[in-house]
Amino acid sequence: MAHIRENIHKKNVSTVKDMTVGNPYALMLGFAMPTFLSQVFQQLYNTADAFIVGRYLGTNALAAVTSSGTLIFLLTSFFIGTAMGGGVAISRYFGSGNDEKVSRAIHTIMAFGIASGAILTLIGVAFTPTFLAWMQTDPEVMPEAVEYFRYYFLGSLAMVLYNICRSIMNALGDSKRPLYYLIFSSILNIVLDLLFIAGFHWGVWSAAVATVISQAASVALCMIYLLRKGNVYTVDLRKIRFHKDMLMEIMRYGFPSGVQNSVIGFANVIVQSQINSFGRLAMAAYGTHSKIDGFAFLPITSFNMASTTFISQNLGAKQYDRARKGARFCILAAVLMAEAIGVFYYLFAPQLIGLFDKTPGVIELGVQQARTVALFYFLLSFSHSVAAVCRGAGKAFVPMVVMLSIWCVLRITYIITVMHFIGDIRYIYWAYPLTWSISSVIYLIYYLRSDWVHGFEKAA
Repeated sequence: MAHIRENIHKKNVSTVKDMTVGNPYALMLGFAMPTFLSQVFQQLYNTADAFIVGRYLGTNALAAVTSSGTLIFLLTSFFIGTAMGGGVAISRYFGSGNDEKVSRAIHTIMAFGIASGAILTLIGVAFTPTFLAWMQTDPEVMPEAVEYFRYYFLGSLAMVLYNICRSIMNALGDSKRPLYYLIFSSILNIVLDLLFIAGFHWGVWSAAVATVISQAASVALCMIYLLRKGNVYTVDLRKIRFHKDMLMEIMRYGFPSGVQNSVIGFANVIVQSQINSFGRLAMAAYGTHSKIDGFAFLPITSFNMASTTFISQNLGAKQYDRARKGARFCILAAVLMAEAIGVFYYLFAPQLIGLFDKTPGVIELGVQQARTVALFYFLLSFSHSVAAVCRGAGKAFVPMVVMLSIWCVLRITYIITVMHFIGDIRYIYWAYPLTWSISSVIYLIYYLRSDWVHGFEKAA
């Protein structure tokens, strides 16, 4: 394996990063920081839409855009979560020095992305009104919400393929190029939002068009890079197909993550439906909080992605102690950063909510939710961090079960019960800290007592 690894370094020293050698903490920080910045710019896609729409088109348009987040996540999360299995397989075989399987995994996950994007386009465009009706969307908001959704889902292929390309690069330890591409596309998105809405005075649908164009631009940049010849990651368009054995392996690692994401998305749709029943001000407040909450989640995501790649590569190389060190470091770093952001959000919630909508009712409800959940971000971070460790070790079934039972069944049961007997929106907000606390206890027990470092061997 040593001579194979040496050849990989000679071929790809400037493009991929072998995380099985060198200082593990420096490697993970070097991976996580560009990923963190990438997440910041990716969040700007949605935040720029919400900010500009709220400023120029009013509260109804803002509610239409911000309330779409939960449904978009539900429809896209399964495919994106399943694609994570491709990243795990690529990292594992790259860590073990198996170029042939790395290539098969890349071309299989590209085929999966193309098929997923086509399916999402058909479902999203055809069933948008039905989905929004299920979510009890306010009739005043419905026309603009339908417009935004349908144009957004016309770009499903670009959205899925970007996430696939980013997963491929991240699996090989390259987190910088996705950052460069996201910076470009995020700036393009903001420019187009201002041009379409503030300049041309087009409707809310134009914000979705701006997002689709920007995502397509980022995919084009990714593909230009991945089509370069002579590298371990090279994509050959003629080889894009489903390799049955590799697809089964990718599904084994990724399907539980896809189900986990869908479960979270489904629970959030139920929550959104309950919020919608309180009217458009509650919708705008909840949606605005979700945008800000997305930024608080960024350090969790960045260190989790670093953790999954690091652990997969090192377990592929059978460096178990090194994988354990990496897991501890990423969990601690993500928890501390998330809590620091939570404290900041708690203190400055009125100002942050007010950036999107100056309506007093929107600010009041948004601040109420922010100050209910923000100080518990460390629990959210811990749960997701241990889930990332499990995925990196090929044990994605564990977080799927926890999320299904706690973040879906228990959360929905709690919300339906308290809304039936109490009917106060504040109790919906408390569903999040409650379920984060329970899942964190379960994850802590599993992390300390299970033999997760031998996940690949047991799966084989």
